[in-house]
Amino acid sequence: MNMHRMNMQLHRRIRVTVAVFLFLLAPLVAPGQQTLDLRAALNAANAANLELRVARQQRALALAGLTTARQFPNPTLGFTAARDTPHEGVSLDLPIELGGKRGKRIAVAQEEQRSTEIDIAVLGQQIRRRTREAFFRSLAARAQTLQAKATLDLSRRVHDLVQQRFEAGAVAQLEVLQAEVELARSTADYETTAQLQRAADVTLAALLNRSISGTLPIDGRLDDVPQAASLETLTEQAMRTNADLQKSAQDLKTQERVLELAKTQKIPNLDLSVGADFNSPPDFQTGAKGGLAISIPLFYRGQGEVALSSARMELLRLTIASQQTSVSAQVASAYFDYLAKARQAQQYREPIVPQTARMEQMAEDSYQAGKTNVLTLLDAQRRLNEIQKAYLDALFAAQSSFATLEEAVGAPLD
Repeated sequence: MNMHRMNMQLHRRIRVTVAVFLFLLAPLVAPGQQTLDLRAALNAANAANLELRVARQQRALALAGLTTARQFPNPTLGFTAARDTPHEGVSLDLPIELGGKRGKRIAVAQEEQRSTEIDIAVLGQQIRRRTREAFFRSLAARAQTLQAKATLDLSRRVHDLVQQRFEAGAVAQLEVLQAEVELARSTADYETTAQLQRAADVTLAALLNRSISGTLPIDGRLDDVPQAASLETLTEQAMRTNADLQKSAQDLKTQERVLELAKTQKIPNLDLSVGADFNSPPDFQTGAKGGLAISIPLFYRGQGEVALSSARMELLRLTIASQQTSVSAQVASAYFDYLAKARQAQQYREPIVPQTARMEQMAEDSYQAGKTNVLTLLDAQRRLNEIQKAYLDALFAAQSSFATLEEAVGAPLD
């Protein structure tokens, strides 16, 4: 009966230890403090990130190119004065574009504007991945800091226990020295993780364009690893939304418009001239004149531009075909990497962390009963600390892998 009661107490203490560690995965936030969850952080980065704001300024350049494409050729006003008759004259030359050149220039500028929007969207996807990773890195750093603090408290408790047993004459001074060394190591680990937490917060604050001097309150759970759709579904979606494919497809559309514009160069422009001559006695005082000129496309008909655009279009078609295979491989690689890391995190949660906590508790009970020395206890505690750190690393790796998968697909997945 006593052995059964001891086992019940041991299991209860182990469950408490594991529950406390899992609680550390949730950040502590002061009451009344406005917090940022993952979705709010992603929205804040999309709205305020400085890299994105700089990229969005490129829209002004695209609009300027569209304004330039819409312009008409300027007319030329001329005046002549001569000793011969007629003594003076004025003329207005008006170039007229034929073959729809202006409309095709506008079409090229519009496609270039769409390319700019795609470039901004691609950068937005990169910022989303970086923000997602920085958010969970900050959560992981905070959990590691709290876990290091818990380890430090445990080392202090062991040190006090060993000191009490030494003063009672139950152990040698060597065990006291060993406990002091372990306490010093735990203190150094805690101080280091606290600084790493600060560094992670600064990275996230910079992505959100927030102050890096204050504390950034965030709310989320590191162990809340999202679920991904099937590989087939993700691959089909990537064919429509992957950044590289979208960019190449848009480049192909732009080049098609450039080719259409190049083909119009074989259609010559028309130069219309109107004017008047003055002071030509005795024939006339004022006489109207007009003219019409057109260039003959005998040598230059835009052959070079047409050939260059055609070659670029063929290159882009081959590039898209190659990218489709590459994107499929990237999505599959990221998908299986995500599955492996999510599974690893699950294995740490059950059964590795609970079993290691159970062994640590058994080692502590055994030491208190005088059945083992302090090295066995310290080794068990060190192993538990390492396993808990590895669990946090596995959780962050799973979150980071999901962010990579999301970027490879080119669209939000949760």
